[in-house]
Amino acid sequence: MEIHPSAVVSPKAELAEGVKIGPYSSIGPNVKVGRDTVIGAHVVIEGHTEIGERNKIYPFSSIGTPPQDIGYKGEDTRLIIGNDNIIREYVTINRATTKEEWKTVIGNENYVMAYAHIAHDCILGNRVIMANVATLGGHITIGDNAVVGGLVAVHQFVRIGTYAFVGGKSGVDRDVPPFMITAGPRARLYGINRKGLARMGFSREAIDGLKRAYRIIWRENRRFSEGIAQVRKELEPFPELEILLSFFNGSRRGILR
Repeated sequence: MEIHPSAVVSPKAELAEGVKIGPYSSIGPNVKVGRDTVIGAHVVIEGHTEIGERNKIYPFSSIGTPPQDIGYKGEDTRLIIGNDNIIREYVTINRATTKEEWKTVIGNENYVMAYAHIAHDCILGNRVIMANVATLGGHITIGDNAVVGGLVAVHQFVRIGTYAFVGGKSGVDRDVPPFMITAGPRARLYGINRKGLARMGFSREAIDGLKRAYRIIWRENRRFSEGIAQVRKELEPFPELEILLSFFNGSRRGILR
């Protein structure tokens, strides 16, 4: 381990081999940090926070701080961060409230850019990109490989599906389906993220199938239940289609149109 002399590290913190901690950082007593994680200068990590291996946390980030919730009374809620994440300058990630599972969860290989905020009880999958000043309210779920643009604000309890793309300066108040592009001050859908999916190796057949499903469900002015039934009638099933259709289950905020 390499710990700068000016860093304040609790003797009760659990630090694995290869951890590096920069000047003036503060590591609390209930923190666990995995192998080869690098923590820059002036970083604060507190609460019951578990950080995996090979993460890079840049200066002035605040990790595991209490939730911004007036009902929180100091309970031992959790923040769990996986492996190989990049967390840039001034990012804030709060630990959970007691209202759901008592934990905020960040997966693996995510890229969280400067000034982004991840609030209490959020769940991020893997390989998610959050651009500068992207802001998540509480209880938000983001699927694998989604992209959240700069200056985006996402309302609490919203879900963002896998491979979704949220354009910059958007206000998202309802669920963003998988594979879709959404944007706007009050975000609306703009169809399948065709170019992005092609770059990520999706087959032409899958992209065309998703496009047909989008047209049936959203462009033909149907109720969602009617559109889903029509899609199942007209299209042969394939994995990406099942991911899209299953997303309609369990929405708290409703689905974007």
